[in-house]
Amino acid sequence: MTSRTWLITGANSGFGRHLSEQLLSRGDRVVGTFRAIGSVDDLSRRWPDDFRAAHLDVTDPAEITAVVDEAWAALGRIDVVVSNAGYGLMGAAEELTDDQVVHQIATNLTGSIRLIRAALPHLRRQGGGRILQLSSVGGQAAWPGGSLYHATKWGVEGFADALAGEVAPFGIGVTIVEPGGARTNFRYGGSVLADRIEAYDVTPAAAIRRVLTERTTEGIGDPALMATAMIASVDHDPAPRRLVLGSDAHQAIENALNARLSDVRTQRDSAKATDSPLEGVITSGPADLNAE
Repeated sequence: MTSRTWLITGANSGFGRHLSEQLLSRGDRVVGTFRAIGSVDDLSRRWPDDFRAAHLDVTDPAEITAVVDEAWAALGRIDVVVSNAGYGLMGAAEELTDDQVVHQIATNLTGSIRLIRAALPHLRRQGGGRILQLSSVGGQAAWPGGSLYHATKWGVEGFADALAGEVAPFGIGVTIVEPGGARTNFRYGGSVLADRIEAYDVTPAAAIRRVLTERTTEGIGDPALMATAMIASVDHDPAPRRLVLGSDAHQAIENALNARLSDVRTQRDSAKATDSPLEGVITSGPADLNAE
């Protein structure tokens, strides 16, 4: 088994914690980032030679650059970058404040993009590596009450999907990880619930509010097994573009994709009807290159 060096954001809890513990236990090195002071002290004590803790607020561009550059300077090489830090902002779109919207995007979407962009020059110079971008079943399927969370996950999937083609020539693989419900602290500790607008109590958006306030449900996914699957994916070459984790995620994503494909197929003729009738129109290249 090849020993690797990993950079993992949000290493103090959830998937980041499970990944860190499993990797350190098998002899890999980990740079683990955290926001809450003291939240990774136990990892530092247990693996003083192999775990490097770094404070990181992924909404701070300067701190992202500093942490990434310092990690490479200290360790020489990082094989895998795991963009994991994030949280869920739940509530109907109208219930959200502007500040909540900005912070959700800055954390889940812009923060992930900035982290990866900061790592790319190092990965290129060392001749390759792997990027794991944590998304969610919510990056392919969407439910009322999670509009902003879905916006960030759909956005980061589009970014990572295009990125994979850009960096493949440099030996850099990109995998989008799409877990379903897992028994981590995400649901009842890592999610923020918007203030209630009474009019939405009788709409589908109220379902997520009931889940988060009643605390009567648990995800079916085992986070330790999911972390093991993420680690194993790094041994695959080429990198799997997507890694679906959990039977609930698989079913929801399959249903969502089938529904979208069905909608698209019914519009074949109407889509063609908008083509230019002029001869000599250039049609090669990305279909949406000139999209408005």
